[in-house]
Amino acid sequence: MPLPAYLTTAEAAEYLRLKERKVYDLVSQGVIPCVRVTGKLLFPRQRIDLWLMNHLEGDDAVSSPTPQVLAGSQDPLLEWAVKESGAELALLCQGSGDGVQRLVDGRAMLAGVHIWHADSQSYNDPATLGLSGMRDLVLIRWARRQQGLLLAADNPLGLARIEDLARPGIRLAHRQPDAGVSHLLQGLLARHRIDARQLDWAVHPSLSEDDLALAIRQGEADVGVGIEAAARRQGLAFIPLQQEHFDVAMRRRHYFEPAMQRLLGFVGSERFVQRAEALGGYDISELGKVVYNA
Repeated sequence: MPLPAYLTTAEAAEYLRLKERKVYDLVSQGVIPCVRVTGKLLFPRQRIDLWLMNHLEGDDAVSSPTPQVLAGSQDPLLEWAVKESGAELALLCQGSGDGVQRLVDGRAMLAGVHIWHADSQSYNDPATLGLSGMRDLVLIRWARRQQGLLLAADNPLGLARIEDLARPGIRLAHRQPDAGVSHLLQGLLARHRIDARQLDWAVHPSLSEDDLALAIRQGEADVGVGIEAAARRQGLAFIPLQQEHFDVAMRRRHYFEPAMQRLLGFVGSERFVQRAEALGGYDISELGKVVYNA
């Protein structure tokens, strides 16, 4: 019989092969993840698993402190939550690929990723991302986001589908090559047999979701692929194409750092939920779920 998502004290003690008294001692010391509901202790099983794995002997040693940096892909809701939660993370969002490299090199504590793998029709596979060598890798679900075509308000050119990108004179805004949406765009072009070399690309890449939306609003491009939240922020038209998974990658030990715990504590607030609804294009029903634990 599968274990429940939340364990009682007795179930946690049996799961950890400890006496209940020892579990209470760990709670009083503040070292084991738990929540108190109407005076009763409950232990989130996923967090207990992470807590256990964090104490594995033989995990990679830390040679120097990792800077408290959130790298990788930009996400408007995540950026806002980092600032509002007081997580004290510096933001260095220059695309999913850049974030992965900074995480591997120890130059970032967290990396936001949303890489589409066309071959497997899936998102954020650690092996394909180049993260399979990290024995303490954890991926936490942040949100499902709606990706689609961003267009000038009222869509004056009547663009409606990916094939319309190939129409003569249509200027296409784009991100840097290692950005997550660039992987999605290349996959969509290949699926619809569109030759990328024949498209009219904007002269300069946009370095964030907001930059791409702004380029369209200012008339530097006619269309681009991006998230619904960015379209709404700039008053653009939006045509949905695909729902994606946006995850946060980190080393297991950093899950328990104060910065991450402040962030996770804040996302349970009503204020955060209201912000996600106001931005639009977000499904946060799985936020905080451990989707990969090496």
